[in-house]
Amino acid sequence: MPKKCFVVMGFGEKTDYKTSRVLDLDKTYRHIIKKAVMDAGLDCIRADEIPHSGTIDVPMYELLLDADLVVADLSTSNLNAVYELGIRHALKPNTTIVIAESQFTSPFDVNHILIRTYRHDGKALDIDEVERFRAELQKAIQAIVSRDQIDSPVYTFLKPLTPPSRGAVEGPAGAGTSAARGGQDAAAPAANPALATLMEQVHKAKASGDFPTAKGLLQAIRVMAPNDSYVVQQLALVTYKSKQPDEASALAEARGILETLDPLHSNNAETLGLWGAVHKRLFEITHDRAQLDAAIFAYEKGYRLLADYYNGINWAFLLNVRASVSEPADAIADFVLARRTRADVVDICKRRLESLKDTEENRAERYWILATMAEAAVGLGDEALAAQHLAVATAAAPEAWMPKSTNDQLAKLRKYLADSPLKHLST
Repeated sequence: MPKKCFVVMGFGEKTDYKTSRVLDLDKTYRHIIKKAVMDAGLDCIRADEIPHSGTIDVPMYELLLDADLVVADLSTSNLNAVYELGIRHALKPNTTIVIAESQFTSPFDVNHILIRTYRHDGKALDIDEVERFRAELQKAIQAIVSRDQIDSPVYTFLKPLTPPSRGAVEGPAGAGTSAARGGQDAAAPAANPALATLMEQVHKAKASGDFPTAKGLLQAIRVMAPNDSYVVQQLALVTYKSKQPDEASALAEARGILETLDPLHSNNAETLGLWGAVHKRLFEITHDRAQLDAAIFAYEKGYRLLADYYNGINWAFLLNVRASVSEPADAIADFVLARRTRADVVDICKRRLESLKDTEENRAERYWILATMAEAAVGLGDEALAAQHLAVATAAAPEAWMPKSTNDQLAKLRKYLADSPLKHLST
């Protein structure tokens, strides 16, 4: 039977708040870690691939104790990963490898631990860097599993120390109770698809615009991973996009889903962006000022937290919306702030565009950057430049609905700009 490697890391897109970058950790896992582990001759599993019924904690702790190797990726200073690494170091004196992307800075004192680093370019990975680090990791795996050398700081500094082991009578956790119940728990995992497989189905449903199907899949995933914020975010997204049973009801349901992430106190830019999108659309439907204020709060906080073009351009737009329903002095303040924000967003877009590799998988992001620059140009009064950006964006759009969405947004913006409170200053 092949040896088993358990990979400790976040999954999905996670924000590194030290550097304000969004890293796609799934790409790290698929293209680097899993291939390196399998090329080294081991089976590889991550927490979202563990078939289970009920809580994930039992099989996770079992793997932290029993796995022949643990690879822990601490990128984005993921506290769950750091916590699980600490458990592994306490349980096992050896066969643990720690990795992180090159700009990783730990909130904990881990300077005495060897951390192998790789370069992560955000939502993309450089092919040469993937091949380089995959080869390095494979070599390290083969060396570490074949020798009995202590790599845990716990067992390095507390000598002599004997690793714990489970008693032979009790066996794996839950074995006796499962049999007493007629083996129900033992049969459930076999019928329970891996989370990674379900997520692939979610992505396919979203790509085809089948949001009701994506919603049903994510509801099932949420039962298996109830505390994963990425799953909750995706569920909220497809819920309001499904517009079922009607748009207002879908938005209200999405808002309720997001409330479980405490968006008013959240520092997660994705959560804030979704909270803003839901309330922005609710305002358009209901014209309720409270919905507008909630959307502005979310987009502003997300923009100031992450300095990203998505939250920034939406915040600027909503400042113009608020200006249209405010007293003259407040309207002027919002209007001016919207212009300043757009100027900053243009600089953010330029920097991101320069660093973004021109690949097929980056086409969608390239489109949204160019579309954002077009919207910013309209907001700054440069229609000719906006037309240039929009033409390039349209040519790069991977989905036909994207340009329509942008043109709808620009039409709304031009209406608010036509009623500028600044024009009254000269009269």
